[in-house]
Amino acid sequence: MALTGLLLGALLGLVLQRGRFCVTGAFRDLWVARNTRWFTAFMIVVAVQSIGVFALQALGVITLAAKPLPLIATIVGGLIFGVAIVLAGGCATGTYYRAGEGLVGSWIALAMYALFSAVMKYGPLKPVNDGLRALTVPQTTLYDTLGVSPWILVLVLTALVGWATARHLTRAASTRMATLPPRRSGLAHMLFEKPWHAFATAVVVGLIAIAAWPLSFAAGRKDGLGITTPSANLTRWLVTGNPASIDWGVWLVVGILVGSFVAAKASGEFRVRVPDARQATRSVVGGALMGVGASLAGGCTIGNAMVQTAQFTYQGWIALAAMVLGVGVGAKFFVGTHRRDGALSGASGVDASADAAGEAPARPLRLTPTP
Repeated sequence: MALTGLLLGALLGLVLQRGRFCVTGAFRDLWVARNTRWFTAFMIVVAVQSIGVFALQALGVITLAAKPLPLIATIVGGLIFGVAIVLAGGCATGTYYRAGEGLVGSWIALAMYALFSAVMKYGPLKPVNDGLRALTVPQTTLYDTLGVSPWILVLVLTALVGWATARHLTRAASTRMATLPPRRSGLAHMLFEKPWHAFATAVVVGLIAIAAWPLSFAAGRKDGLGITTPSANLTRWLVTGNPASIDWGVWLVVGILVGSFVAAKASGEFRVRVPDARQATRSVVGGALMGVGASLAGGCTIGNAMVQTAQFTYQGWIALAAMVLGVGVGAKFFVGTHRRDGALSGASGVDASADAAGEAPARPLRLTPTP
């Protein structure tokens, strides 16, 4: 059953790569471009997953177990992680799928992220990590505090996300995208040439996140999508050779690399791109801080901001706010003010993660003419 992690990870990697779905760009657009399109897409993932997660629990397929909130570690870790992903040029999954595209800067950031996740969870910084995460408050979930059914919060979240989605779709209906003549046809065109809509990509990612729960449970791992601990476990296996380190989550992250590589090759977007010395240094520092921050916070933009939020845990929503704030701080210091005209906007067609990494996007810019 652990191999289902590899298959689901490959599917996730393909979808992330073809949909250009990177959470760093979604968060950064809020500050730099004042654009909420990709953040809305991110929240679609959370809303879709929340419906599936609580449906699976109601059916007895999975059991959700919220833990006391490590408040200080969550805030500090989230802030560190937010700044780090700006430096590294991508979030955890964004770094994985960009590595599959051939970006050497992402290779560096990914290696440092996995290494420092292991250092925090199993190495010399484990006492620091465990000590800070042991400082907890009893609050676990929002619905427990409010004394309501989680389905009330699911309905509220879905309604808000639906409203935001409708607003963006209405605006988009007034513009037309200028596209190049297709070179492929049929399924090949749909999968590997035609640009994927951000919201459609988000729905697919949400469905994959739902599928991760029963598949992971069946393999003995009682959780959904997760990147940080599997990355640390992969590092521990590479160092010790202990097969006990290889679980469903490790196969998942390996699958993301495989899937993104296949998607990049099939779409003609794979190319080895070497960063300059400045960006290579940022990749080293950013990747290391990603590992530190995600370990402290109890998860990255996937395990915390996407999975924990779908369960309406305090940890997830506080971490999300801290990460968004951290990205804002990182953008202020590491992203030039000349980009405020929308150069980093997901709506502009520019790959934000590649742009931040100092490397040109693999695909040509698509202009949006006025009708």
